[in-house]
Amino acid sequence: MNTKYIDLINQTFDFPQEEFTIDKNKNLHFHEIDTMQLVEKFGTPLKFTYLPKISENIQNAKTWFKHAMKKHKYKGKYNYCYCTKSSHFKHILNEALINDIHIETSSAFDIDIIQNLKKEGKITDKTYVICNGFKRDAYISKIQDLINSGHKNCIPIIDNYEEIGLLTKGIKKKINIGIRIASEEEPKFEFYTSRLGIGYKNIVDFYKRDVENNKKLKLKMLHFFINTGIKDNAYYWNELNKCLKVYINLKRICPTLDSLNIGGGFPIKNSLAFDYDYEYMVDEIINQIKSACDEANVPTPHIFTEFGSYTVGESGGSIYKILYQKKQNDRERWNMINSSFITTLPDSWAINKRFVLLPLNRWNDNYERVLLGGLTCDSDDYYNSEQHINAIYLPTYKEEKPLYIGFFNTGAYQESLGGYGGLQHCLIPQPKHVIISKNNEGKLEYKEFKEQQTANDFLKILGYEQ
Repeated sequence: MNTKYIDLINQTFDFPQEEFTIDKNKNLHFHEIDTMQLVEKFGTPLKFTYLPKISENIQNAKTWFKHAMKKHKYKGKYNYCYCTKSSHFKHILNEALINDIHIETSSAFDIDIIQNLKKEGKITDKTYVICNGFKRDAYISKIQDLINSGHKNCIPIIDNYEEIGLLTKGIKKKINIGIRIASEEEPKFEFYTSRLGIGYKNIVDFYKRDVENNKKLKLKMLHFFINTGIKDNAYYWNELNKCLKVYINLKRICPTLDSLNIGGGFPIKNSLAFDYDYEYMVDEIINQIKSACDEANVPTPHIFTEFGSYTVGESGGSIYKILYQKKQNDRERWNMINSSFITTLPDSWAINKRFVLLPLNRWNDNYERVLLGGLTCDSDDYYNSEQHINAIYLPTYKEEKPLYIGFFNTGAYQESLGGYGGLQHCLIPQPKHVIISKNNEGKLEYKEFKEQQTANDFLKILGYEQ
């Protein structure tokens, strides 16, 4: 009878997988990382960032678009942009930028990061800086400073009618702009239309009224963003088709329009059962854009994408130790971790997001169904299911045989949403953070980025210590 955890995985999934393998000791490896060696070296709880995965994903996307454009004889360039809001850390931007990419910003302080990167030579005036988001004084002012200083490829994306006037007041030269489409949301959403951007039906009139004869503006880009990302479903293809109709109508009256930004990123792996054909999706997107433009007899646009989670998400992981098991009734076993989901994986409780969850050791032991609980005194601090099934199965808890678990592909948003380095719920400390890279010989290198928070860190924030 197959009752071991490794049997469960082999029966349920196609395993091993590209990034997940098991060694002879039945311990988990993530890419080339021996996760139990990581635990022995740095302890738990632990956050880590595996930088090579960032470059790998960027290069994959570039290759898919290159091949699709060549196949369909697509006349236009492809530009890969990274959404800084997914993770603002310097080590993330440094890794991403070695791949000759561009940047998308969301708020005022993003521009300070851009200026810092320019000083260090990581980006130049030729790097596209796509400025998204709702803009008011501070953000507007910093965009103006960036443009006035000579950054010719800064493109503010107009989100609402007032932004035109706010931007042009302090601009000394003619600038390129984009217009964001307020796409319609999926039927299950609580509202019908995105709060960001300008409605499909209003964009052409807006261009004629406020942009066409404005000597300070040149419309360069139409920005199309789908909140739920690029998915192979009727909703996505319908919205893309509507976007293309707007692009074609605008292009006919606006010769400077030459770029289409298909923001809304690729999904990332959230289960061992994850199945998404990236290459097919890229091929079909390029095919549909070219077909629509050819039929309308307008030139095909340069393509921009804004990938945040896809860029950085699969580079991150969080590791915990199971401290204790509480049996609350005849059916429920609570495995208590030595940290908090609310503080380290906030999306898991805020929007019920699932990550790849696997034990690091004891794959040859019997398994049981459990619930996972965090250390805070909050009833919402738990994790109770995986993406593919409404349950969690882990090797059976044994006090004398410590069990370690890992949540993988957690690299996007969790640090910023969790208030990295600041106050944490119930004052549960932020874990130690380790950056993993490769040297010139291809060997893994480990660098401690941040130590686990201390009581003094919290006391200073709270005003108890000066």
